[in-house]
Amino acid sequence: MAGVSHPAEITIALVHGAFVDGSGWEGVYKILKKDGCPVAIVQNPTISLADDVAATKRIVHAQTGPVILVGHSYGGAVITEAGNDPQVVGLVYIAAFAPDTGESVSTLLKDAQPGTPASSILPPQDGYLYQDKARFPASFGADMDEEKAVFMADSQVPWGEEALNGMISEPAWKSRPSWYLVATDDKMIPPPVQRFMSKRAGSTVVEVAGSHAIYISQPHAVAELIKKAVQEFKGSVI
Repeated sequence: MAGVSHPAEITIALVHGAFVDGSGWEGVYKILKKDGCPVAIVQNPTISLADDVAATKRIVHAQTGPVILVGHSYGGAVITEAGNDPQVVGLVYIAAFAPDTGESVSTLLKDAQPGTPASSILPPQDGYLYQDKARFPASFGADMDEEKAVFMADSQVPWGEEALNGMISEPAWKSRPSWYLVATDDKMIPPPVQRFMSKRAGSTVVEVAGSHAIYISQPHAVAELIKKAVQEFKGSVI
């Protein structure tokens, strides 16, 4: 990246997706912190893409050095836009959306729109979407602890239609290095869609057998890719 001439300490900013909050990153956070990595966690309101990009940039600007953004699911769309901030030096996608210019999460999932049999997402109510609580555990986190998955279903955060339909102006993956973890058992974002997006973005890709909630169910695999991104970026600027 232009303007970064030495391997300064990099902060990892974790960006959650729809229906959940930042607490789902706890397992990944603990591993990274134990390994000495500076970590920040973004709490997105998930009402609109613009609001979530602003929330992410606030966390970026609170750091004193370069930042690598890590996004899960809808959080990938957030980091794709927020990653254009000059302080951001890399992007890590965890079973996440990586839209191109003019694309949104909605357009990338046009074959499985909310309210259709292929989706566990219910039709919008007053501009917000929810997941069917009964189907949430199997669709979102089939390899999670069942009790925790049920709790997440009951505590889910409403997802605004403005977030679902928010379009990307300029994808940061065109100007930043990126890494992508494909969850091969994902029931929310089909693995072929993940492979398409990661290839288009030119990402360094790893594939791991796991559900959409792989950032919770397999934190070590997720943390390993994040640490790989940090090390590879540092190596590229030495």
